[in-house]
Amino acid sequence: MLHQPAHKAGSVERLEAEPVNAAHLRKPLYEKRRKIFPKRAEGRFRQFKWLVMLVTLSIYYLTPWIRWDRGAHAPDQAVLIDLAARRFYFFFIEIWPQEFFFVAGLLVMAGFGLFLVTSAVGRAWCGYACPQTVWVDLFLVIERFIEGDRNARMRLDAAPWTLEKVRKRVAKHAIWLVIGAATGGAWIFYFADAPLLLKRFIALEAAPAAYMTVAILTATTYVFGGLMREQVCTYMCPWPRIQAAMLDENSLVVTYNDWRGEPRSRHAKKAAAAGEVVGDCVDCNACVAVCPMGIDIRDGQQLECITCALCIDACDGVMDKLGRERGLISYATLSDYAANMALATNSGTTATDPRRMRDANGAFDEQVRQFDWRIIFRPRVLLYFGVWALVGVGMLYALVSRDRLELNVLHDRNPQYVVESDGSVRNGYMLKLLNMIPEQRRITLTLDGMPSARMRIAGHAAGEGRSFSVAVDADKITPLKVFVTLPKERLAEAEAGFFFKAEDLSSHERDIYRANFNQPGTAK
Repeated sequence: MLHQPAHKAGSVERLEAEPVNAAHLRKPLYEKRRKIFPKRAEGRFRQFKWLVMLVTLSIYYLTPWIRWDRGAHAPDQAVLIDLAARRFYFFFIEIWPQEFFFVAGLLVMAGFGLFLVTSAVGRAWCGYACPQTVWVDLFLVIERFIEGDRNARMRLDAAPWTLEKVRKRVAKHAIWLVIGAATGGAWIFYFADAPLLLKRFIALEAAPAAYMTVAILTATTYVFGGLMREQVCTYMCPWPRIQAAMLDENSLVVTYNDWRGEPRSRHAKKAAAAGEVVGDCVDCNACVAVCPMGIDIRDGQQLECITCALCIDACDGVMDKLGRERGLISYATLSDYAANMALATNSGTTATDPRRMRDANGAFDEQVRQFDWRIIFRPRVLLYFGVWALVGVGMLYALVSRDRLELNVLHDRNPQYVVESDGSVRNGYMLKLLNMIPEQRRITLTLDGMPSARMRIAGHAAGEGRSFSVAVDADKITPLKVFVTLPKERLAEAEAGFFFKAEDLSSHERDIYRANFNQPGTAK
């Protein structure tokens, strides 16, 4: 068994960590991948990531099992994409196919929300809430539990194959596959009644598409989260290449403050005693060891950085041991960084001297620019927020004010009209009454316009008239075959057309459709 040497109080262990994914070390795409063994970090950002992982995974896995009573005519699953019935249910909201613009609006809000977050705090989405990040974190939890932390995993990887190594690897990959299967299984429950589908799935009675979906998502989750990890973010995800357009000099990004840390030294006390200029960075590589992307944040901003801020936690822990201020690595803006660098280098005329940043008492000089939360509320961020909120308010208004009754009319194409024995002209129409609430109701269908015309509904006992009361089923489309007849001597009334009007007298909801009446010489 290997033992770590004891360290004196206040000393910092130097980790032999190499930024294998750093830009100056990265090989071409087809170069064999060098494994990354991130060390577990501890701190406020790591705790926040645990919280985000718990919340997001709970939402994903548990949501299909939430029940919502909609009555006898609709499913009781709170969130359901019912492809067979062409409905989308979200708690008390029901979306029909013709209301797909709500889904489009949500996508627009998601896009502007991503722009908003990126403009304000960089790639926070990537670092905390992206599914790839969340599942990689989950897989790393399993890996650490079975194989140990960074050093233990590195030793195991380099060790020859033994029964112990095989046992650990089989156990790890088996659990990863179970997580992948649970991920695919949870996804299919969003498209059917979850308890019923689970029974059918276990009994091998579910549709083939269900098994194919689970198999595909199991494979992708296992490969992306367990095997590829950082390669998905580096080579497959387009967002790192797009995000630059969303950032400006006042965007908060994870930054190594070399105006304070340079020149770095592993023996800072000896160097200071010898009169040398030294910064706060003791070159311990703690920031490199915890990075899941395998980069060194001290090399500056890099495409691979997902701003997970674990390097901040690692560096803050080192600063605490050394009795120095936290924030050597921190969230900072380019404008603040540039101003502090100008101060540390005397406007670029000298090498970096962190002593310029402190007063006689060793505290930071008042000229040093620190984080100010008000920088978030700048015009660009407010613009993104305004567009995002405007789309949201518009969708909310449309959702609240929408009618749950809709009338669609299709004129017969063959024949377009029929001339009866007395010279009257009859037109046929297919009407569809959409009752978009989960209860039956009676709809009054009225002919508006062409005063001499009469209407007849096929199968309706009332015969001809200009207004009928029709029973419509709950949460369904009720088709009606309707014939409109106009006397020979009143055919001139057809020139202005007419309207079908459907109205629920109890709720005052109604929908009107303007229709044309074809006759000899006008049909097309």
